[in-house]
Amino acid sequence: MTEQQVYVRFPEDTDAGELTAMYKRNREFFEKHSPDVPDEFYTEEYQRDKIAQYKEDREEDERYDFLVFHKADHRIIGTVGLSFVVRGPLQSCMIGYSLDKDYNGRGYMTEAVKQVVHYAFEELKLHRITGEASPANPGSIRVLENAGFHKEGIAQRNVKIRGVWEDHQILAILNPSDLI
Repeated sequence: MTEQQVYVRFPEDTDAGELTAMYKRNREFFEKHSPDVPDEFYTEEYQRDKIAQYKEDREEDERYDFLVFHKADHRIIGTVGLSFVVRGPLQSCMIGYSLDKDYNGRGYMTEAVKQVVHYAFEELKLHRITGEASPANPGSIRVLENAGFHKEGIAQRNVKIRGVWEDHQILAILNPSDLI
């Protein structure tokens, strides 16, 4: 097995500045495939507030957000989030992620997604994780497939991006310990 190139951890208040800088560097790149965010999103204050909210969401077992760090220089290069956590008979959530454009195509996000999936299955004891990606973003679909997700279908006019309702490929992965 290859040595890991990235690691993930929960965001801390002190990460707000570096996280904001990463989002600013990638604003145009991220906006191509992501829902609109307010201009304030690109401020340190907004990110600090989001980090505080993420902590509350974890404590409420509703959402788990992670930062992705490059192991070589401990720089923030992306984010991975588990949202819409549902307990009871579903035991499921949705995964989403973003990666600094300068780090694309090297397997870093696949590695980070695998780490977060492991956390979801082993620590949170979830049964199912779904991910959605625009067919116009084949790299994002590859990340999920390389992390073990399987295609389930297309959700038509599923997400509004830049004012247009776009289709999304739905992919999912099941907790292997539930398949025994």
